[in-house]
Amino acid sequence: MSALPVHRCADILLAPDARRVIAKPFLPGDEVLSDGRSRFEVVVERILAMDEPTVLSTLGSVLAEFAGRHRDLDAVLRSNFDLAAERVGLSDVLSAERELLLGAYFSHEYSIEAAALGNPSMVAAPDQAGLGPGETRFIMSLRAVGEGHISSIEFRSGVIAADSHIRVDAARPFAETGARLETKYNKDFFETKLYELGAMNPFARGVLDAVGSRFAMPELAAALRRLEKGVDHATVVETSHVLHWLASSNYRIAFPPTSDISERVIFPRGPTESHGMEDVRLVRFVHDDGRVVYYGTYTAFDGHQILPQLIETDDFSTFRIATLRGRCAQNKGIALFPRKLDGEFVALGRQDNVNNFLMRSPDIRVWHETDKIQEPKQPWELIQLGNCGSPLETDAGWLVVTHGVGPFRRYSLGALLLDLDDPSRVIGHLKEPLLTPADDEREGYVPNVVYSCGSMIVGDRLILPYGFADVGARIATVRVDDLLSRLTQP
Repeated sequence: MSALPVHRCADILLAPDARRVIAKPFLPGDEVLSDGRSRFEVVVERILAMDEPTVLSTLGSVLAEFAGRHRDLDAVLRSNFDLAAERVGLSDVLSAERELLLGAYFSHEYSIEAAALGNPSMVAAPDQAGLGPGETRFIMSLRAVGEGHISSIEFRSGVIAADSHIRVDAARPFAETGARLETKYNKDFFETKLYELGAMNPFARGVLDAVGSRFAMPELAAALRRLEKGVDHATVVETSHVLHWLASSNYRIAFPPTSDISERVIFPRGPTESHGMEDVRLVRFVHDDGRVVYYGTYTAFDGHQILPQLIETDDFSTFRIATLRGRCAQNKGIALFPRKLDGEFVALGRQDNVNNFLMRSPDIRVWHETDKIQEPKQPWELIQLGNCGSPLETDAGWLVVTHGVGPFRRYSLGALLLDLDDPSRVIGHLKEPLLTPADDEREGYVPNVVYSCGSMIVGDRLILPYGFADVGARIATVRVDDLLSRLTQP
């Protein structure tokens, strides 16, 4: 059978740019030196011992060299000074210049996409104002990989014209990670998660009983301090660690509304994602009351284990990050349907790392039910398969772009068609790949791979962004009718 005609947009190439940097805290270790002081304390003492002219000249050099690389360098330095001052217990009244210099010594630049940029996902943007007839503005998420193979989440924007021509807006030169906001936690969530982790004990029970149904970190910390008396030290340490781990893994961040979408970087902040936030699958979700929320399921990696987590936003300026729970909230590749079905949230998953599953739940953050709907059958997917983003609704059924792994661990893209009313029923699947690596897409950090995390249907076209070889990203298009015809034929 002949391959489906797929058009690769030759003028679109999103490649990693090592010049895109963020400023991160850099806090030297707590190792004890020969004189009994910590390395961190020694560095602080050296900076405090500088005379004022040296402070001014050193700070001047720093500002001259780095100010043009960050939107508000003073704010970055002050923030990192606050972290350092809190850690060392610094209470001295210092000049503004010395505070900034301390912040500079405890900062470093991180090139967010020095190693790779790929695995894109696309959704229609919240703001569709100011467009021409038939145009659609989109937001694309990307997996950016930097030093140490740590992944973060970047964004781009663009416009799809009525004739399917695609324009991707140029990325702005600055990048920033936003500000962490105070988060209110749900006590029921903490209780359920503690039982799942096997960490519920009388001390943990007492702490939860001492906080409100919704509580913030200071209330949790106060309850831990108040109730730890009389409890053995090991239990206090272990329980406190788990509770802080849960709280730190669920948070909110905000970016200035005036910043460009390409400047916003969601960089790992919680312990579950300390080694990376991978492969966001965005979906524009319409609730039963018409409210639109953008969800993004992604894989958090802490250096030892992976954990699916959820991003929630309605404006791509403020984001809520949350852990998922339930026996089916595991492994990579959870992708939400864009609306509820029969009053429930529905998602695709790959619980066993090999097959495609359908998941259902009344709660978007709790997943217990799953059914296998597809196993590898074709030669190009025999090792494993999975979804490439959230299902797309068509009159013929739910269109799902998939990926399959074949000989030489080559990744190819395929497609499924699921019944609209009963998505556990597979109407058809491609017997041949939809997209395979082109000759100029084979070489890279991970050879012979094409991969996508989410597509769009605009007009009569499937707009399919994809990453290749862990090098960069491109966009392809295919006529929806051609694809559906192939999926529905006997």
